[in-house]
Amino acid sequence: MKLLEEKILKDGKAIGSEIVKVDNFLNHQLDVKIMDEMGKEIARLFAGRGVNKILTVEASGIAIACAAAMHMDCVPVVFAKKAAPSTMNEEFLAAEARSFTKGTVSLLRVAKKYIAPKDVILIVDDFLATGEASLALVDIAHQGGAKVAGFTAAIEKQWQGGAEKLRAQGVDVQSLAVIREIRDGQIEFA
Repeated sequence: MKLLEEKILKDGKAIGSEIVKVDNFLNHQLDVKIMDEMGKEIARLFAGRGVNKILTVEASGIAIACAAAMHMDCVPVVFAKKAAPSTMNEEFLAAEARSFTKGTVSLLRVAKKYIAPKDVILIVDDFLATGEASLALVDIAHQGGAKVAGFTAAIEKQWQGGAEKLRAQGVDVQSLAVIREIRDGQIEFA
């Protein structure tokens, strides 16, 4: 998505050779216009697949998932929780995921009642790096008996291999901006 690539180059920052800082428009402060454009593109990429639910993880994936949902006939957005809230007293589906940026492991949880065998789920997230969170969400969807229509990330860091891990499990990956590498502080797209 050319618009997103331009936004990353203009307002993003490469830190070292591994991190892309986009907190001023994607994961701390939101640029609502770019969110809407990403939502339109996600809806276009996954049109005709019967998606009736979007699954993401708190917190940065929620805005993108909601933007996509608005352009997909307002399908519900379900987000996996990283900590067990006191209000989650029913059965839940869970899988562990390691955060690349935080270096922590979380048990992602979704109340069992929100994922069912009738669901065709699109998984949406802000970043795709090593694929840990993405694979955990695929696992949760499958635990609930749902079909995974595909996966999309706003930004994929191609060299970290997450997309290949998902594709190896038969998941269609359609990231909006794919970064091939970061070299000498410069972001290079695939």
